[in-house]
Amino acid sequence: MNLLLPGIAAAYLLTFARVGTLIMLMPGIGENTISPRLRLAFALLVALVLFPTVRPLLGAPETLTGPRLIALLFGETLVGLVLGLTIRMLVAALQTAGLIVSQQLGLSYAMTVDPTMGGQQATFGNFLTLLGITLILAADLHHVALEGIGRSYALLPPDGVPGFGDAVQLALKAIARGFALAVQISAPFIAFGILFNLGLGVLSRMMPQLQVFFVAVPASILIGMAIFVGCLGVMMGVFLDDLGRFLAQLSGR
Repeated sequence: MNLLLPGIAAAYLLTFARVGTLIMLMPGIGENTISPRLRLAFALLVALVLFPTVRPLLGAPETLTGPRLIALLFGETLVGLVLGLTIRMLVAALQTAGLIVSQQLGLSYAMTVDPTMGGQQATFGNFLTLLGITLILAADLHHVALEGIGRSYALLPPDGVPGFGDAVQLALKAIARGFALAVQISAPFIAFGILFNLGLGVLSRMMPQLQVFFVAVPASILIGMAIFVGCLGVMMGVFLDDLGRFLAQLSGR
């Protein structure tokens, strides 16, 4: 039995390499506001739960040595990183949508510290990101994400280093999907910005003596905030629906 302990430890390490990377990037649980010790303990627990299922996929314990162990460890970490970043791209759509909204309302200069990723971001983006994370936990989408972690071994079994081309293609699709989602969320404000600026252009031509800037800024903020309050539920519904479909695809539903 003592001869099998190094193989069992290596198998658990390979399980933790994928699971731990995914947990650290998972929306809701993998945020910077959560203590790293709690995230690490949760990742170790999830890896322990999945270990009996993953161990047969890794082969005999005595083979988990040398170059094969290093290749599997690198491959499992890369798989967890790619899958985790694809989900993060969809969550980052809220920050992009908030930046678009801020630009259309003339509030892009209003910056606050992003509590999830650090650094300064647009206030609307920080608000939408925090609201999105709260709704992810309230809608139990983190349960679907945990199921997707377990099902990822059926989609991408541990067999060494995955293809670099497949990883790049998945990343590009995630970036395109995240940007398209950001545009969908902020679509009412894009339409408002176009119509509002066209109206200001017509007004400035009809009344050249009017100080358009002093009229436009307060009107843009007031009307934009009214639209924001009225469309907030629909915007977050679109985000949760798209994220739920993506997580369901990863979990094989």
